[in-house]
Order: sequence, then C-alpha cells, then structure tokens
Amino acid sequence: MPADGRPSRHFKNLSAKIASIPMILTAVVVFLGGTLWTVVYSFTDSKLLPRLNFVGLAQYERLWSTPRWLVSIENLAIYGVLSLVFSFVVGFVLAALLDQKIRFENTFRTIFLYPFALSFIVTGLVWQWILNPDFGVQHIVRGLGWESFSFDPLYNADIVIFGIVLAGLWQGTGLIMCLMLAGLRGIDEDIWKASRVDGIPMWKTYLFVVIPMMRPVFVTTLVIVMAGIVKLYDLVVAMTGGGPGTASEVPAKYVYEFMFRAQNLGQGFAASTMMLLTVAIILIPWAYLEFGGRRRG
Repeated sequence: MPADGRPSRHFKNLSAKIASIPMILTAVVVFLGGTLWTVVYSFTDSKLLPRLNFVGLAQYERLWSTPRWLVSIENLAIYGVLSLVFSFVVGFVLAALLDQKIRFENTFRTIFLYPFALSFIVTGLVWQWILNPDFGVQHIVRGLGWESFSFDPLYNADIVIFGIVLAGLWQGTGLIMCLMLAGLRGIDEDIWKASRVDGIPMWKTYLFVVIPMMRPVFVTTLVIVMAGIVKLYDLVVAMTGGGPGTASEVPAKYVYEFMFRAQNLGQGFAASTMMLLTVAIILIPWAYLEFGGRRRG
C-alpha cells in the first residue's frame, strides 16, 4: 500500500475482481481448453470416439481433396462477399435516409429491424415458402398472366446460394442499418452546416468526410457480419438442407455432418479448426486496427 494510505490501483474494486474469477476461469477452461482439444484431435484418426492416434496432416489432406468441402468453401465465399457488399450498401443508404429526420422514423426503424429478431430457422422457413415455385413468387406472377416466368432458386443447383443470400440480407440488413444510424448520429452537425455553406454536394460529404469519420463503426460492423457469415448453418438447414445434392453446403454443416452423422470426429475436428482459423484471420486484423491504433494515438 502506498505511503499516503490509499490503496493502489491494483486493489481498487477488489471485490468485483474476485467475483469475476469464476467466470474468467470458466471462459479459459471452456473456450481455450475446448479449442486446444479440438486442434489436437484434428491430427488424429478419431471416429465415433476421440482417440490419441496421431496421423499428422492426413485429415487436412483429405478435407481439401473432398469436393463437398470445396463446394462449401465456394458457397461461403459467395455468400460472404454478397452479404458484405449488399448489407453495407443497403444498410448505409437506409441509415442515411432515416438520418434526415423523416416522419415516422421510429416506425420505419422498427420495421427494418424486426426481421433480425427472428431466428434463422424461422427466416429460412418463411423464405422457403416465398421462393417455392408451387405457391411462392413464381406461382403469384404466373397467376397474373406471365406463364413463362420462372423463379425457383432453391431448386436450381446453379443459383441456390443466391436464394440463401436473399434471405440472409432480409434478416441482417436492419441491424447494419441501426449500427450505421448510430454512427451517423454521432457526426457533428457543424460538419453538415459547413458543407452546405461551401456548396459541397451531399454525396461528396458522405463519401469524403462522413464515411472516413465512421471508420470504427464500419470496422465493428464488419467483424459482426463476418462472424455471422463464418458460422452460417441454420439458415441453410431450414431453407435447403444443403441441397439440391450438396449445392448449398456450408462449412458449419459439413462439420456437423461428419461429427454427428458420419461418426468421423477427426474429419469434423479438422474442418472446425479451419473455421477457427478463418475467425482468427478476421479478429486479429480487427484487434490490430482497434487497439494498435489507439496505442499509436
């Protein structure tokens, strides 16, 4: 204790720090312990039960030579790129419109955000009905007289992933809009006044002034969206079950199939380790941008 009798900063809020120890230990044991356990057993030939019979990189070689895994990676890449681009563009445009202090703003914000309150299973089932050619969009349009109209993405292996993208955008864009709107509301009103006085077009103000100032919001939103992309599973299961065939397979479903149905834990561990690596590739640059930049500042 310092000479002035006051407790050092290490002993401040001591009771709160002690109370948090069980939570910290649980997180360390469950998360780090489970992660290390998964990585170690990904180098074994575990089948129904885990066993420490190491086979080196054999599971990873098999993984990257399996067409089903390659299809899942391709689907995840397509879903990820389209989701990032369209959710950011549509979400920012909607946020910019709501930021104009329009009437019934709260109502519109609730309507746009409501789909995010639904589970992916419910969203998947709803869009499965909407895209069903027998009673969905195709059936309605043909009933209006366009008999040659065809729109059945969930039954076409070449475009099924785009139907899943559509459902994902419907659910997630509202959250992006709210995050962007919070960032826009944090912009100083004097910036807008100065741009109007200088005669700068609004689109230039957004592009060259507002968006650069919202970098922390964009980075945080990017991490949230990409984490959701990597763990994409229930939306695919609800809409297509991975079909037609394996045309809409995704990595999370691949892991589930091999760990709980094919009874090949080693292959499932290898696939989940690759997913973990993907998450690390996302989080490390974010941590560097957020905390490294602050230290330099």
